[in-house]
Amino acid sequence: MHLPIFDGHNDTLGRLYPYAGDDLQRFFVRQADGHIDLPRAREGGLAGGLFAVYASAHAPGTHVPFEITRTPAGYEVPLAAPLDPAHASLVCVAMSAGLFRLEAASAGQIKVVRTVEEVDRCLRSGVLAAVLHMEGADAIDPELYLLEVLYRAGLRSLGVVWSRPNLFGWGVPFRFPHSPDTGPGLTEEGRALVRACNRLGILLDVSHLNERGFWDLAGLTGAPIVATHSCVHALCPVTRNLTDKQLDAIRESDGMVGVNLDVGFLREDGANNPDTPLSVVVRHFDHLVERLGIDRVGFGSDFDGATIPLELGDAAGLPKLIALLRQAGYDDAALRKLAYENWLRVLAHTWQGEPSA
Repeated sequence: MHLPIFDGHNDTLGRLYPYAGDDLQRFFVRQADGHIDLPRAREGGLAGGLFAVYASAHAPGTHVPFEITRTPAGYEVPLAAPLDPAHASLVCVAMSAGLFRLEAASAGQIKVVRTVEEVDRCLRSGVLAAVLHMEGADAIDPELYLLEVLYRAGLRSLGVVWSRPNLFGWGVPFRFPHSPDTGPGLTEEGRALVRACNRLGILLDVSHLNERGFWDLAGLTGAPIVATHSCVHALCPVTRNLTDKQLDAIRESDGMVGVNLDVGFLREDGANNPDTPLSVVVRHFDHLVERLGIDRVGFGSDFDGATIPLELGDAAGLPKLIALLRQAGYDDAALRKLAYENWLRVLAHTWQGEPSA
């Protein structure tokens, strides 16, 4: 039996859109495309994770290539344009409903979890634990009404931005090589959003936040700072990755980083090349463990939203990475922490019971 893995990020809800019967049933049968379905999750030990709700200018799951400008040293992608909040809200509600429909269609094989106790029970019983996560708060209104409603529905994790500006802050554009210091920090509305998430017990994800926004959030939050799917800037100097100074702040907050398996955030050359050995992933784990400690690192695959190393392939390939980490010197106790215990700790420190009125 494989070690259960709780994963910090996937984009599977986008791949299953628009959540009609046939779309949902695909998740319960092994597929040749994508990275996650229930058979492959079980085969690889993927026991749960954060399922992202993500609004774009296009229908969920629609692949629109980035406009990439090649530079002598790498590349630049223009910062994505802001979204119409009404459109973002409709997509957010639709994708949230998609997760609930998936749970209802699963005959008890999937559970949308709202407490750490529920996550733990799912990991022990073999039920896939799904956390509702919002990647970019573009759908949220200035008064934060929708945030309250989504929390009551099950929202337990939120990234203030994706890689675009919104009412609350500025996402980091995709550039290589480049610092994550790419623009202004949080707006006043963004500061209010951070405070509201602290009050409700919603995990705050800094993965797509630029550096100034990161420091604004770090100075405000009373919860652990978490990057659900990011890597090490010192090893791959792309804007989406975290500098050692940012990693130090995450350590001081007792937060954590979920290692992203997107090759463009792993390779020294920043290339989107799937022919990337898993040893490169281990290097990022090693650096993060050295900087943060063994209690503050986990998985953050970005399955169904990234170019994954061919050697891994999909969720069924996760035991290959576990085996390499073992070969690199991580013992059973350390592997349990990386696989799921660190996520349970951070969720327990962040989530709360019913919020005060």
